[in-house]
Amino acid sequence: MRAVISGPVYVVADNIDTDQIIPAQYLTLVPTIPEEYKKLGSYALCGLPDAMYPTRFVAAGQQESVYPIVVGGRNFGCGSSREHAPIALGAAGCRVVVAEGFARIFFRNCVATGEVYPCECATRLCEVLKTGEVVTVDLDASTLTVPASQKVYALKPLGEVRPVVDAGGLFNYARTVGMMPPR
Repeated sequence: MRAVISGPVYVVADNIDTDQIIPAQYLTLVPTIPEEYKKLGSYALCGLPDAMYPTRFVAAGQQESVYPIVVGGRNFGCGSSREHAPIALGAAGCRVVVAEGFARIFFRNCVATGEVYPCECATRLCEVLKTGEVVTVDLDASTLTVPASQKVYALKPLGEVRPVVDAGGLFNYARTVGMMPPR
């Protein structure tokens, strides 16, 4: 099955830290409780400064974002090791984060939780794209396409982490390949 994700992008800059992705006061929410998982989504990226990001990732009063794709610069997800960061993005409906680079712990947490695909791009897309532009990410072809301009940007292939995210995270993957007993 081909994994293609299309929709408007939410564009952020360099060094978006985990406190901007999900501020510490929301870490009491338990992602395994369905109501609290949804609530986490409503707070995704709420730590971004209003002056720099007047368009919010999740509109006030909503639990989901209209942006299935986040585009960032260098060092996306830096800061703490909180796994709530990719979980909040996933709970808000984000499916993929495309960035110039990721903090290692955030990248690993994306894979471990299976919430979002962390795709690296050598092109500085945060300076090319604007929030709201529609793009298509093709995980099989490792490309991001801007239909309006027909420009295609290469993404670094996800390689061996792809099936782990496809499965919904490490535990689900381990169960599907027989490393752990089924539930």
